[in-house]
Amino acid sequence: MAEDHRNEQRHRTLKPALIVFNEGRSTIECMIRNLSEGGAQLKVESLIGIPDEFLLKLKEGAPARARVAWKRGTTIGIRFVDPISHQ
Repeated sequence: MAEDHRNEQRHRTLKPALIVFNEGRSTIECMIRNLSEGGAQLKVESLIGIPDEFLLKLKEGAPARARVAWKRGTTIGIRFVDPISHQ
C-alpha cells in the first residue's frame, strides 16, 4: 500500500457537487469521495472536458477554486486554491 503524504486529515464522504468553469456557463456533476481542508477526491463520469482549474460548488457554502493535482480513471485529486470548510 502506498504511503500517504498528506498533511491534512481526510474525511470520507459522498457529497454531490458541481465542477463549474467557463465563467460559470459550464458544469459537470461529480461526487466528492473524500475531503480535507486542502483538497478532495472527486468521482466523475468522464475526464473529458474537465479543465485544470475550476470552481467546486457544493450544495451548501460558497464555491471553492480548485486545481487538478492528479487524474486516474474517472477519479480526480484536487487541491483547493482557497481552502474551504468541509462541515
